Amino acid sequence: MIEARGLTKKYGARTAVDGISFTVGPGRVTGFLGPNGAGKSTTMRMVLGLDRPTAGSVTVNGRHYAGSPAPLREVGALLEARALHPGRSARDHLRWLAASNAIPARRVDEVLDQVGLTDVAGQRVGRFSLGMGQRLGIAVALLGDPPVVVLDEPVNGLDPEGIRWVRRLARTLAEQGRTVFLSSHLMSEMALTADHLVVIGRGRVLADCTMSQFIAEHAASYVRLRSPQRTEVAGLLTREGLDVTAVDDELRVQGRDAAAVGELVGRGGLLLHELTLVSSSLEDAFMTLTASSVEYATRTETTAGAPR
Repeated sequence: MIEARGLTKKYGARTAVDGISFTVGPGRVTGFLGPNGAGKSTTMRMVLGLDRPTAGSVTVNGRHYAGSPAPLREVGALLEARALHPGRSARDHLRWLAASNAIPARRVDEVLDQVGLTDVAGQRVGRFSLGMGQRLGIAVALLGDPPVVVLDEPVNGLDPEGIRWVRRLARTLAEQGRTVFLSSHLMSEMALTADHLVVIGRGRVLADCTMSQFIAEHAASYVRLRSPQRTEVAGLLTREGLDVTAVDDELRVQGRDAAAVGELVGRGGLLLHELTLVSSSLEDAFMTLTASSVEYATRTETTAGAPR
């Protein structure tokens, strides 16, 4: 279990993490989300004792991680996959880490096989692709068979098969009763992987809840329809008190479900070419919640027009 209480980190006058509190429990995958600059990596570094908090505290299984006599047995972490000597082979990189934490040497070959690097175990890691480097970083995280696993952007550089493998790995670790803390910018993948979410923006916790609760509270479903009589349909639904928005060649309707919208249009004697309920997504919810917390936002010009 990871517990943060009032965790704060300041760099001079800038506050990177501002008094956040959360708990990452065992038996589930907890996703850690936030825009660039939100404080995710700083928080993970404080969990691992790489950065000292300005205030507050964070513990792993009830104690500070930096005080562990065999840290790789306590927490397996991937923060910087390329933090390794380029002249060493993958096997040698794992061997010295195993020796430093009193991990049996046989465990090296076990994790190399688990991450799919057995065939290149003797190659120098400086020649590894980004994806191979990520796999080696995950092997390091698994080396001590730890009860807590912290992975920062683990799917960077991986192909679709590798991304699916990381998803299955995270789920399996959680099913084994381990604590899994995972960050990613791939919302579609996080939606398939995480059970619980901690979302931060500008160094503060914006949400700490289950995946389903987060989506339900921060993104709304709508009914998408297309019609050759779009203006007439929009006018009819607006008069019925529904919220109607024109986007390209479709209308987005909120206020009734798809069946009720179809019945209204049918009673009005108007034609429909499409009637679809569009469910909320994690990406929609995330963008809605963090819109005011984005540090590096792009400017997009839009042109709104009446339905035609």
